[in-house]
Amino acid sequence: MKIVIPGGTGHIGTVLNRALHAEHEIVVLTRHPVSNDMCRSVPWDGKNAGPWIDELDGADVVINLPGRSVNCRYNEKNRREILESRVDSVRAIGNAIKKVKRPPNVWLQAATATIYAHRFDSPNDEFSGIIGGNEPGSPETWRFSIDVAKAWEAAVEAVGPLPNTRVIVMRSAMTMSPDRGGIFATLLGLVRLGLGGKAGNGRQFVSWIHEDDFVRVIKWFIDRQDLAGVVNVCSPNPLPNAEFMRELRRAWGMLIGLPAATWMLEIGAVFIRTETELILKSRRVVPARLLQHGFEFRFPYWLDAANELCARYRRA
Repeated sequence: MKIVIPGGTGHIGTVLNRALHAEHEIVVLTRHPVSNDMCRSVPWDGKNAGPWIDELDGADVVINLPGRSVNCRYNEKNRREILESRVDSVRAIGNAIKKVKRPPNVWLQAATATIYAHRFDSPNDEFSGIIGGNEPGSPETWRFSIDVAKAWEAAVEAVGPLPNTRVIVMRSAMTMSPDRGGIFATLLGLVRLGLGGKAGNGRQFVSWIHEDDFVRVIKWFIDRQDLAGVVNVCSPNPLPNAEFMRELRRAWGMLIGLPAATWMLEIGAVFIRTETELILKSRRVVPARLLQHGFEFRFPYWLDAANELCARYRRA
């Protein structure tokens, strides 16, 4: 099977390349092609048509992942790059699929669970979940993230019908792997320093998925001909930040975890050039469609996932 992964050099791309390259031909579209035993790299700019389009002709799957990291300050330049890198790549892939003679059977498009509202009362699923943006008192930077999430999905809809290609929009939570530079390693770094306590009041929910389950979901999407549209890609058991960090400390064997008040996080975010939304917004998301169609998680609970990830982090 030939799988084309635009933007496949980031964290998620690395997870997929590692898991899929032994059985499939992997082609990564990237601005900076490099030699790699796991895949073949082809140059593209994430926006304009070019020779890269030929890679989609006859491919079985395209998994579109590009997007400038949101781990930054939301100044005007960064906002523009965050939005355009996502929307432009969707348009480029959609137009390419329309042009080729043998389009991919399935297009898996990255999206984000951040599109849902900041809430504590009920989980957000694909059927009754509340789209965010109108929460009273939420910071303007939070609304920006939701505007980006909406524009990302709107770009897929704007492509129009693709009669020979099934399209799945993956509203993904944080994918947890032991890779250095990933979100798990960042959180574990705080725990190892004794700083892995609750953030703010600790009530905000954390949605996540273990890398093994993420890869299995991708394979499942490819095989399931009856599934299309928006699907939440996350564990069925999100949990509050305070509990999430407590179980991570337990998995690592750290007895203490100093908490960080909201005002401390705001100051720290300025110094490390990020936004507090990434940790303070409540993301209570559940995968109703995956469960409805019979997908079985290997790591449905965070403590089990954290134990496995910590063990591999230590071995590495």
